[in-house]
Amino acid sequence: MKRHVVLVGLPGSGKTVIGRLVAEQLRAGFVDIDLILARREGKSISLIFAEKGEAAFRDMERKEMDAALATEPAVVAPGGGWAAQPGAIETAGARAFVVYLRVRAETAAQHAAAEEGTRPLLMGEDPMARMRQLLKEREPFYLKAHTHLDTERKTVEQVAHEVVRLAQSSAGW
Repeated sequence: MKRHVVLVGLPGSGKTVIGRLVAEQLRAGFVDIDLILARREGKSISLIFAEKGEAAFRDMERKEMDAALATEPAVVAPGGGWAAQPGAIETAGARAFVVYLRVRAETAAQHAAAEEGTRPLLMGEDPMARMRQLLKEREPFYLKAHTHLDTERKTVEQVAHEVVRLAQSSAGW
């Protein structure tokens, strides 16, 4: 690998599961930004949000992404909100092939519900409405990715294979 592959999308879009498969197929490392932050802080992302606030979390996340992109090329899965920070995708795009894993808000909410309690911005009375709102707010940022991959009605293996194919055919690979 000559460049990183960065997967962006809603919580529940499959960034972590697909990222692991892509890394395996490309024989590359896999970097899960949320997992790194949770381990470093010794607490869940939800607890970090609750104790430090979203602004502090986004700053930690940005620094961790910068560190990941400064190392050997790998497959990187940031949290769903990282890409919605102004300039994040543009900055990463200089060193990485950025793929938007496009999913319907309803599908993402179903996937995210399986990991209940780990997604602070989805906690509350109506996670489905919140996911629709996140999609509305974040999609303009996600669409800045190098490519958009529709994940609906596809297995994680099919999506991973498409990501690998697209990454290998992208310029500078």
